[in-house]
Amino acid sequence: MEKTTILAGTIGQGVMRSHDGGETWQRIGIYQGMHSDAMVRMLTHHPRRPEIVYAGTDKGLYCSDDTGATWKQMDSPLNPYAVWAITVDPLNPEILFAGTGTPCPSKVFRSTDGGKSWEEKEAAIADECPNVGIPRITGIAIDPVNRRNIWVGIEVDGLRCSTDCGETWQTINGTAIPNPDVHSVAVAEGPPKTVFCVVNNEVYTSTDDGATWNALHIRQIFPFGYPRNIMVQPDDPKTVFLTIGDSTPGRIGTVMRSKDVGQTWESLNLSVQPNSAMWAVHAQPDNPKTMVAGSRYGYLYRSDDGGDTWRKLWRELSEINSVLALPA
Repeated sequence: MEKTTILAGTIGQGVMRSHDGGETWQRIGIYQGMHSDAMVRMLTHHPRRPEIVYAGTDKGLYCSDDTGATWKQMDSPLNPYAVWAITVDPLNPEILFAGTGTPCPSKVFRSTDGGKSWEEKEAAIADECPNVGIPRITGIAIDPVNRRNIWVGIEVDGLRCSTDCGETWQTINGTAIPNPDVHSVAVAEGPPKTVFCVVNNEVYTSTDDGATWNALHIRQIFPFGYPRNIMVQPDDPKTVFLTIGDSTPGRIGTVMRSKDVGQTWESLNLSVQPNSAMWAVHAQPDNPKTMVAGSRYGYLYRSDDGGDTWRKLWRELSEINSVLALPA
């Protein structure tokens, strides 16, 4: 079986780490360089060097260069902020975007030197919003075909798009995507190239860079109606995974998969019913057949065949926000 390190970003337990694919676990804390009882909203890895991992926490950005075993805070203007989203340009990893939010102001930051320095990029985000009070950036996606196109999803303040690598931003709200409660964004190369915008009761797709949008009508075709996170399979730009549940935190959920860029979908069998909405999913970059998925309330599942079958891992965690499967 493929050697895999699994990382889970949790709310209040920092990063939970398994170096042996889920058999044993270590809680990453102050002796490994992360502040105690950290809230980790987002984990992401360097596209060429997956041993380099970034964590968005309630006290700014952290970075690890040993697959999450030890961490250092990245001294930056993000230090006072809760970081909810991070993404790295897959073709130029010197370019990173980070998004902040609740309980801090919601802002977009960009680095063009691998995280050494950061600058805020004004995106006209509301100071207050319904349901969560202060908005938070829940997803950032870089267009793999035209990397100057950047998409940012905000809970609860809609969608932003930049066509100049984050210098300026356009707000997409209203009739195109009437629900501003955005949970996740992604761009699949396809064909056709498709932008996905996941809101709290629907999934919208665009094949013309956001000029027009189509709703999937998930309430009619999915088993549940509360989608959370979307991920494009690293080695197959037509295959997309979506985590979903009945509500937040919910009582049940599943992982949906599309092999035709969102045209048709199947619900994957998780073998053990989740205890809450499914929240996060990730595929190992060097071997995308190996995947990990997490429910909101800490159930972890592993697949070694690209999502066809899943088994529940014995370890159950606190609230999960993000998961990674990485080479051990």
